[in-house]
Amino acid sequence: MAFTLFTTSFGTCGISWNDVGFTRFLLPSETEAQTEKRMMPGGGGRLDEDEAPEWVRAAITRVRRHLDRDFQDFSDLPLDMAQITDFQDAVYKQALLIRPGYKKSYGQIAEAIGMGPEAARAVGVALATNPWPLLVPCHRVVSASDKMTGFSAPGGIRTKTRLLAIEGAELLSE
Repeated sequence: MAFTLFTTSFGTCGISWNDVGFTRFLLPSETEAQTEKRMMPGGGGRLDEDEAPEWVRAAITRVRRHLDRDFQDFSDLPLDMAQITDFQDAVYKQALLIRPGYKKSYGQIAEAIGMGPEAARAVGVALATNPWPLLVPCHRVVSASDKMTGFSAPGGIRTKTRLLAIEGAELLSE
């Protein structure tokens, strides 16, 4: 498994892949060194961006465009699903249906996969372990009261709010 880091208007992101597809995507940490350190546990070697396969470079270009407000649909990207459960897969497929500028609640996602709103917490846990934040837009899932809750990427809720603001989502202030 190889990985690369790449700069965006949002900061330095990381992406790793294998022969099946993308294995991980990282939103920026405070520094590039921190992003690289978070990328390392997955193993593999770091490549310069221009050494990555064309399909990886094309995805990187799309991420940059998205973060520059030329919104992209990442649902066609190859993801290595071997590392996730069937439940996570169902949740991530629902998250992929949420367009930029829109949000759904954890309970709405639970209902969409045939579970009751009591499964909202399980949906939250699945999204917290999403290996591809932004590519699988877990930041578009909020509480039933439309509040920003939980986000496991660096910067937490602040990062989630920044991504939603970039995408033009309606945000409530208290």
